[in-house]
Amino acid sequence: MTDAADGPARRRGRNETEEERADRMWTELIQEVRVAQMGVQILFGFLLTVVFQPKYDDLSDTDQTIYLITVVLGAVTTGALIGPVSLHRLVSGRRVKPQAVRWASRLTILGLVLLLATTACSLLLILRVATDDGFVPYLVAGVVFWYLLCWFAIPLWTRYRHTSR
Repeated sequence: MTDAADGPARRRGRNETEEERADRMWTELIQEVRVAQMGVQILFGFLLTVVFQPKYDDLSDTDQTIYLITVVLGAVTTGALIGPVSLHRLVSGRRVKPQAVRWASRLTILGLVLLLATTACSLLLILRVATDDGFVPYLVAGVVFWYLLCWFAIPLWTRYRHTSR
């Protein structure tokens, strides 16, 4: 089908009801959350063991503070990324899936931001312990920039660039 003024007509989107769209988006969201959950759970598990290592007592007060902040960040990140599962379970069958998908999406974005902070703090602590060099904050800032680019800037640019108005 062609339109003389616009050239070939292109169909955008899917022919689905709001409920069908919510079901599809929920399935996609849960797959995404599984990836993030796995990463944070492994990181958090390793973080929990650090305090029981003999070297922990040798850490400076600053490094112990960074560690404690990192553990708390890991805990709240885990909560945010498991939140969509709890949300779905508690509202399942209540005919509010579109709203549940929106809230689960918000929790997932929050979880990704918190995961970025947890990872950055973990990297900061590890590099501070591994080396005395003053380049550590710059290296961590570079990694944070990379995560921001990969996790947020490119997706947001793609969304802006390729979303029809």
